[in-house]
Amino acid sequence: MEKTSDNALESAIRLKRRKGTGAFIPFITAGDPSFEISLEIMKVLAEKGADVIELGVPFSDPVADGTVIQASSARALANGVNFKTAIELVKRFRELYSTPIVIFSYVNPILRFGLEEAAKISAEAGANGILITDAVDEEAKMIGKAFSKYGISRISLVAPTTSESRLRQICSDAEGFIYAIARTGVTGEKEAKMEEAKALVKRIRQFTQLPVAVGFGISLSEHILEVWRFADAAVVGSAIVKTIDELTKDTDFLENFRNYIQGLIPQTAETWPGR
Repeated sequence: MEKTSDNALESAIRLKRRKGTGAFIPFITAGDPSFEISLEIMKVLAEKGADVIELGVPFSDPVADGTVIQASSARALANGVNFKTAIELVKRFRELYSTPIVIFSYVNPILRFGLEEAAKISAEAGANGILITDAVDEEAKMIGKAFSKYGISRISLVAPTTSESRLRQICSDAEGFIYAIARTGVTGEKEAKMEEAKALVKRIRQFTQLPVAVGFGISLSEHILEVWRFADAAVVGSAIVKTIDELTKDTDFLENFRNYIQGLIPQTAETWPGR
């Protein structure tokens, strides 16, 4: 049976739909360019209108990510950032802001830290969701169950290539929202295939009433607006990570980053046409 508990992630996205627009979900890598600057970046995202923040745990072999996020992981690892550091970042942020946070990780950092302890400290820090890109089937269920025990939702990824039977199963186990990949391949700024994404969202709607977020290849304000016309939320990752890297060379980094985010989020009261 589909899980429809009204948790923080689901509530945040549904709130935007009730206002006639869509949710904005930015991704950043924890510790890039540094722990303290990552914290300031998260504050800017919350203040400028992020509805959910995806916080990436740096990993040495991020196979689902393109060159931009791979490079950000390498920089964060060089700074000594690991799973525990990323969770400390959540804890520091949560002292000031209530914006829901999804921990974005690969299996290895979590298992190396210890699954039960990872789930426990994530909950204590105030994380709301966990997204594991390379966990499937029994491993994914095991991780999801461990985090769910502490009230943390396991966010599931689905792709245009996901079979009907697998899509049904993923949706039946889903919590928080469904993450629809707008195109096959790794993360990056290569444009999403919107018609493909729209078709996938339509397929997902057959099996769940949970909100659907679309990511991979979403990099511009017009992309976000287009996604909002058929899905509940837009995820922007590589474009933000790339901009952070470029702006760190500026003395007015935070002000320039604020301006960038303000320009990225569509300022519209356009009515969502509905399902």
